[in-house]
Amino acid sequence: MLEKINGFIWGNGMIFLLLAVGVIYTLKLNFIQFKTIPYIIKNLNDKKLRISQTKTICMSLGAAMGTGNIVGVASALSIGGAGAVFWMWISAFLGMAVVYAENTLSALFSDRDIKGPMAYLKKGLGSSRLANIFAFCCLMASFGMGGMAQTNSMSESIRKCVDIAPILIAVVLFTAIYTVIRGGAGRIENTAQILLPIATLLFSVICIIAIIKSERTIADVFSEIIHDAFGINQTLGGISGYGVSRAVSAGIRRGVFSNEAGLGSSPILHSASQNYASAELQGVSAMFEVFIDTFICCTLTALTILCSSSDGSISTALLSVTGYWTNTVIAALMTVFAFCTVIGWYYCGETAFTHLFGKNQKKIFSLVFAVSASFGAVISTEKVWLLSDIFNGAMAFPNLVGVILLINKVSGIKHISSANK
Repeated sequence: MLEKINGFIWGNGMIFLLLAVGVIYTLKLNFIQFKTIPYIIKNLNDKKLRISQTKTICMSLGAAMGTGNIVGVASALSIGGAGAVFWMWISAFLGMAVVYAENTLSALFSDRDIKGPMAYLKKGLGSSRLANIFAFCCLMASFGMGGMAQTNSMSESIRKCVDIAPILIAVVLFTAIYTVIRGGAGRIENTAQILLPIATLLFSVICIIAIIKSERTIADVFSEIIHDAFGINQTLGGISGYGVSRAVSAGIRRGVFSNEAGLGSSPILHSASQNYASAELQGVSAMFEVFIDTFICCTLTALTILCSSSDGSISTALLSVTGYWTNTVIAALMTVFAFCTVIGWYYCGETAFTHLFGKNQKKIFSLVFAVSASFGAVISTEKVWLLSDIFNGAMAFPNLVGVILLINKVSGIKHISSANK
């Protein structure tokens, strides 16, 4: 039943909708994706802005850069082949325009009582029903994709290194998660700002060394990605079409799972920023996060696997660099990425929860969330990932309705250095 529901939600309709909205906003905003890096560089000289915005970016990136950057990419390659990477790039490029629109709308309509997609669905569209539907889906996604899916992968990695009972891992995770999330957005931001850059840098360096040491060249791998993306090497039309279809589906689904563009989680996380009044700044920062998440981290993972792995696993790919310590290194990285995702998604879940049930119940939610997330360490992997995919897609539908219908409210970057003014 779960597989059927997942297949329906993530069918051709969802893929077409995500791509179509991305194309529409890319054209409307005059290929705003290419203005991201110049905008960020221009605003680096503002120290206060740089420090405060870095915290928000780390918190938002932490929520996005979970196990999807490692497990999700490996899964996409196993399902859709090397061609899935190309469609992951397409998903991210178009998603950058969508995530800019999401954050711009959120900054325009959010206030202290209502934030993110709930704000622009209720106040912009005038639809409390759509806002409530999104909030419910977001709440469920925070338990699934943001919580249990992450701790499940984390637990599996740890148990490859240490013979430890899953229940003990769950207890430790509960303590760590609850300690951080009880401190609110400030503590979540500070934790992500410490952990995420270190783990990302370490993972990137290991991947680059593995790629350099590989017998395959980058040129060969990129050629394989492009050929597989369009089925160029496959001679039979039926096989080619089926292969391309799987590559497109796997690439876009795992791309969205990783960078979360179009889901509506990014504007919720950016609502914690001290500079939230600047819609333009939050939009560009969110695009920068998608760029880092998919074009850098996910691409490094994919290239490392395609260059260095004989069985399609990241552990085999890193073996030439980390040797005996491979499982330990992967477990450590997975733990940091997953933990940052969990605490970041707590903020999304809390925002959705308070929208539905009021702010007086926040303490109850933090306890329930910590218990639920830690429970992921002791349940089966397959069900966790299926549920995560289902609520991922379910969030996107009401959110994209708002993004499409409020298109006239979104404008591009007016001045490249406007955030300094």
